[in-house]
Amino acid sequence: MTTPAASSFILTLTCADRPGIVHAVTGALAGVGGNITEAQQFNDASTQLFFMRVQFDAPGATLASLQAALAPLEARFAATRWALAPAAERMRCAVLVSQFGHCLNDLLFRWKSGALPLELACVVSNHSTFEPLVASYGLPYHRIDVTPASKPEAEARLVSLLEAERVELVVLARYMQILSDALCRRLAGRAINIHHSFLPSFKGAQPYRQAFERGVKIIGATAHYVTTELDEGPIIEQDIARVDHSHDPAELAALGRDVECAVLARAVKWHAERRVLIDGHKTVVFR
Repeated sequence: MTTPAASSFILTLTCADRPGIVHAVTGALAGVGGNITEAQQFNDASTQLFFMRVQFDAPGATLASLQAALAPLEARFAATRWALAPAAERMRCAVLVSQFGHCLNDLLFRWKSGALPLELACVVSNHSTFEPLVASYGLPYHRIDVTPASKPEAEARLVSLLEAERVELVVLARYMQILSDALCRRLAGRAINIHHSFLPSFKGAQPYRQAFERGVKIIGATAHYVTTELDEGPIIEQDIARVDHSHDPAELAALGRDVECAVLARAVKWHAERRVLIDGHKTVVFR
């Protein structure tokens, strides 16, 4: 992965759709000596909202000078979302995991090999299973046990840790704990979960056994933002694998793990590159 130049920045915005937005943004960037290297936009006719992501080079400019120069546009269009960040700035991330380690292992490898534009701050778990794996990557591993009685205290410890580590993105890599509504709201728009795509069918234990018994022909995975509605947050990415009668439950589960890893990695990468904008219960993904 090529590291963006220090003079490269990313602007994302969401506002009510109206004429002249693109002209105003590109004109303002030209006014500060910006050269646009990538631009994408979307007009959602169902919500009358406008979404835009622009990556540009502005040699000699600073984040502060650009924010001051572009602030009038934010006010002019009453943007509900407006963010400007250096393209080379790596988002600080924490990964939460329980006892299924395929997604964690995949994320660690992609991060170490430079395929994910992240700064991994730490891994948090309610078990010690993957402490040796995480230690081999030189990352901090924090065990926070969770029981029904200790859940408020455990979540308070987690919040304190995330704040101390300045974490911007939380990835639930098969973290088998349901977050409280308060924590979901606190992490709104910056926590990504992964699960198999049978839901709402085949809930609970052994979903692939249940799927096998029903003779499913497609298995898949969904990566979405965490909300107070369990497993129903805005979807970032999905994928499938076709199966048939010859696949037993173990083979279905193995294929499912592969799909989960790929889907979660794409969702995390796009979020880290500031390519995902939330559109109500949906997302706009500028790939």
